[in-house]
Amino acid sequence: MSDIDHIIVGSGINALVCAAMLGGKGAKVLVLERNDRIGGCVRTEEITAPGFIHDVMATTFVLFITSPAYAALGKDLARHGLEFCNTGTPTGVLRPDGSHAVLRTDRAANVAAANALAAGDGDRHGSDVGEIERNAGLLFGLLGGSLWSYPTTRLLAGEAWRRGPRGLAGFLGQALVPARGWLESTYQSETTRALWAPWVLHAGLGPEDAFSGQIAKVIAFALEAAGAPIVKGGASNLLAAFEALIKERGGVIRTEADVASIIQSGGRATGVRLASGETVTANKSVICSVTPTQLYGRLLGDAAPKSEVEAAQKYRYGKGNFQIHYALDKPPAWRGDGLDKVALLHLTPGLDGVSKACNEAVRGMLPEVPTICVGQPHALDPSRCPDGKAILWLQLPEAPRHIKGDAAGKLAMPADGRWTEALREAYADRAEAILASHIDGFKDSVIARRAYSPADLEAMNVNLVGGDPYGGASTIDQSFLWRPSKTSRNHDTGVKGLYHIGASTHPGAGLGGGSGFLLAGRL
Repeated sequence: MSDIDHIIVGSGINALVCAAMLGGKGAKVLVLERNDRIGGCVRTEEITAPGFIHDVMATTFVLFITSPAYAALGKDLARHGLEFCNTGTPTGVLRPDGSHAVLRTDRAANVAAANALAAGDGDRHGSDVGEIERNAGLLFGLLGGSLWSYPTTRLLAGEAWRRGPRGLAGFLGQALVPARGWLESTYQSETTRALWAPWVLHAGLGPEDAFSGQIAKVIAFALEAAGAPIVKGGASNLLAAFEALIKERGGVIRTEADVASIIQSGGRATGVRLASGETVTANKSVICSVTPTQLYGRLLGDAAPKSEVEAAQKYRYGKGNFQIHYALDKPPAWRGDGLDKVALLHLTPGLDGVSKACNEAVRGMLPEVPTICVGQPHALDPSRCPDGKAILWLQLPEAPRHIKGDAAGKLAMPADGRWTEALREAYADRAEAILASHIDGFKDSVIARRAYSPADLEAMNVNLVGGDPYGGASTIDQSFLWRPSKTSRNHDTGVKGLYHIGASTHPGAGLGGGSGFLLAGRL
């Protein structure tokens, strides 16, 4: 390929969105991926038994189908075979005592169900998601827009005029309330609180973190409005559609192309050098979808701006992730009505249980009672497994990157604090015991199980530092204007012609493709 305009390092959702958008404007794009396949955290394999199709890491695409990127690319991706499967019951919660709740894509039904749990809880749910609707322009402008830009300045000025400066300050202050503060001051039912408390974990936060209450409300709104869709036939079909679209628009994708360093000339990024020694040049830009550690350490090395190197050294990564996948001989018989069709079901004692497990993981401990998110892909997409069978996708979002101990005091700890195969399976057994307590005859239905520790996830994707799937801690000091550093300005790097996208940059983690979309629009 000659006359390359843009080189994109990495091939996660942000990189693919960026490549497709730039190609759509006539630019010549080259995507370089170090692994043997594209996709970043999107990977589909038969990892348990033949005929059982598992999304190994990411599986739910509500952030993508509601994103500006999908609005721009959706029809073209559909031409290349992308289809989604959805459900009317996107999420739910099941507690140890059997109490449970289910969220539907029907606000009136959700209001009625929550009011049945505690008088007034449903009305307050309607008010909370309605508040997100009423403030959608401001919220999604800040969550998904380029913050250092004239449009954002105009947005804030307009809101200050409409609300008054103190009114705008009050709204922004209220948005900083932690999930615990929101849930305890709003809902009377512990089950309603338990329904939403685990969702802050999927944003890389804990229930006591600032802004976690607001992000939980946004998630509640999104799930109620758009469900919890998965890709028909497996998430890899999304990758196949992107690959076809990028190639259709003149782009090239190379796998097993490990970029070792960024080439600079005259103070500007002009290309890359691969680990093989090959060099590739770009006429306009080099775009890296990596962590700050990778960008300012390995890729730029001694040529990195000193201030950015220091910032990268201070960048913090969050909790690790733990995944478990099951092939089952039959669909699970949940001890709770209506749970068999729920896309993502959380098993947790409730708000305090989430808080406890989160705190234990942050302190390097294996949680005694982990929060377990159970996906049921077969309920949405029967093509994922043989007729009459089932698969489960489990995510435990509170796993320590470096292990200091076991909160339950039962599992033997490795001396070096690293995950081992034996510890991985023992911890998976702990989660399985919780799962089995909620499903009749579960253990007899298991055909195969496959678990992935945080170390296993990092081995598959170098950007998952310590198994952190969110590209770094998502606390307020590492979000918005301050992601990834306190001096960040949109997706600039301090080197001309070199740009930084991915989960470690604004708008942060998730499958919305936001940073790739924003940078492509700018370029």
